[in-house]
Amino acid sequence: MRMSREQIKNSLDQALKEEQFVIFIQPQYNHSNKALIGGEALVRWFHPENGMQSPADFIPVFEETGQIPRLDLYVFEQVCKYQKSCIERGDNCYPVSFNVSREDLQVPDYIDSMEKIRRQYDVPVSFLRVEITESSAVGSIEFIVDLVDRFHKLGYLVEMDDFGSGYSSLNVLKDLKVDIIKLDLKFFAGEVGGRGGIIISSVVNMAKWLNTPVIAEGVETKDQADYMLSIGCELIQGFYYSKPLPTEDYRKLSAQNIFQKSINPSKFIDNLDTGRFWNPESLETLIFSNFVGGAAILLYSRDGNGEILRINNKYLKEISMNLTEKDVLSNDPWKFFDDENKSIYQSTLNKAIQSKDEEECETWRTFVSGCCSPERLCILSSIQLIGIMENKYLFYIMIRNVTREKRIFNEIYASDQRFRAASEHSNIYAWEYEISTKKMRPCFRCMRDLGVPAVVENYPEPLIDAGIFPPDYAEMYRGWMKKLEDGVPHLEGIIPLTVGRIPFMIKYTTEFDKNGKPVKAYGSARLIEHGEQDAAGGKKNNV
Repeated sequence: MRMSREQIKNSLDQALKEEQFVIFIQPQYNHSNKALIGGEALVRWFHPENGMQSPADFIPVFEETGQIPRLDLYVFEQVCKYQKSCIERGDNCYPVSFNVSREDLQVPDYIDSMEKIRRQYDVPVSFLRVEITESSAVGSIEFIVDLVDRFHKLGYLVEMDDFGSGYSSLNVLKDLKVDIIKLDLKFFAGEVGGRGGIIISSVVNMAKWLNTPVIAEGVETKDQADYMLSIGCELIQGFYYSKPLPTEDYRKLSAQNIFQKSINPSKFIDNLDTGRFWNPESLETLIFSNFVGGAAILLYSRDGNGEILRINNKYLKEISMNLTEKDVLSNDPWKFFDDENKSIYQSTLNKAIQSKDEEECETWRTFVSGCCSPERLCILSSIQLIGIMENKYLFYIMIRNVTREKRIFNEIYASDQRFRAASEHSNIYAWEYEISTKKMRPCFRCMRDLGVPAVVENYPEPLIDAGIFPPDYAEMYRGWMKKLEDGVPHLEGIIPLTVGRIPFMIKYTTEFDKNGKPVKAYGSARLIEHGEQDAAGGKKNNV
């Protein structure tokens, strides 16, 4: 029988004395592996004459009459009793959350009374979680912040219940350092997806980047549970898994599970304060925006999807295509890549995930703006992993437009290829000799055909020792090196090379610095054709 408001108001003392109030516990699960992770304590009133009374009837009355702190403290003691019994029996002991209302927090010694009860039952604080409602923070945020800090100092985790049911959710989340958010699924209105789904997905991602796990409460269907898992919220509470259970039924359920800590926030590099990182007025943001080169923040998932979350002005200047920040942030980042360069870039992202170190790659991208024709640019990207959130990864990326350098390099490379092809046909070997250090750097044909290393120290001695220069020409060739050192601008002569004494025309041209000092000499060796040596006559050692 439903009791009247006056009956409820006047029955609290007797009901507490006779322990007519009992706690039920609603289980919480990790939907990804179906593991039990804890529960929430809910109060039920079994009146000896009028039967079970609905919390929706008696709790508002106790709140209005200022009696709710007495009931909440009673519930906290029942939770401690239950946890103590689990410890003494050796049962699995899962964390249980309990409600602390705005009215409770107005009582000066309420937290002291809680701690007295907890110590009396000797229950570790890790088995208890404080739940405050979002509405309790609205209008008194500084007061609530201080109380949350006090709970933290005592070792409690603090949950924000009914998040999303108030009007100041984002402000509360910004200011209040809660450990867990309990997301109210009233957005769904019986369905998943749609506008409510977009809002919930954004809240889940935002909360996790603030290192705050999310529990979805009020989950009633498999579709809802699966949808929450798909957007990164795996922790579930609601009728889909279980209604609130009497403590003995919950105890039996706990015995069937092995406790595993399933509430894991996202992980950031050790020296990154995520709050300051996203704060537009922080020093980190000031440096990001003004004192580094082109930079971006990229969110990337293992399924290959990516989203640019943030760029600085120098990023746009590096691209120099009259693109706006909106143009970059609103587009799929892969839009600018062809398949080959997208593969290179994603491979580098995956490499950075594995190495946890900075990785680099060069990729060609095609950019289009409203006022410019398409342009293909080569971008050098330095990629650093800064955060991990389940299957999503946050990267800090520095970029540099290296298109001009790349095109110059490609032109030089093409010219070198042409030179190589020409030299193949003309039987010419070439090298560079650094006079002061006596270092010689050979062409690819010298390395390929003669086995000359990429750098020859103390030239020409190693090549004389290897027999490339015959012993009877060794002193003559050493004399050439002395003449180059003395500043002779040009040398040429026919020398038989290798053990086969194959005749080559050897030529040197000397390069001088601005003071006229010889710094380098460029040498070449051209194979002498049949009969050419006789025609050369006295050119054996012309200077």
